Amino acid sequence: MSRSTSLLQQMTIFVTVVTGGGCAMMYYLMQKNFARSEYYRLALEQLNLNSTAMASLGAPPLKIHNIHLSDRHNRVDHSSAQLKIPVTGPKTGGYLYTTSTRDAIMNRWHLQQVFLKLREGEIIEIFNKTESEE
Repeated sequence: MSRSTSLLQQMTIFVTVVTGGGCAMMYYLMQKNFARSEYYRLALEQLNLNSTAMASLGAPPLKIHNIHLSDRHNRVDHSSAQLKIPVTGPKTGGYLYTTSTRDAIMNRWHLQQVFLKLREGEIIEIFNKTESEE
């Protein structure tokens, strides 16, 4: 009886470790996929080019954190992407909100809006397509 209980415990531990490792790998791959995406990189480029936002964060150095996958602000489909990217600098941190649309013909992403919301509540507009077209 104790041998079968011991075997069952070993199997339970093995399955738990494998399942946990699989979940961790899936999370890592999803974060890596976001970081490689064009809509993600375009937003971070705009942040790096905006001296007001970078100065408010106290950057460089700028630290970009993992996206909260369960956050309702993070939505991506075939034609649009909306992200909330956590960023911090030596002074403070906040979230970089970005909205992008995909051009189906060229298969390229185009930023629509990017703004930084600091922990203190200050909002810094970084990019707005309607203003840049004028």
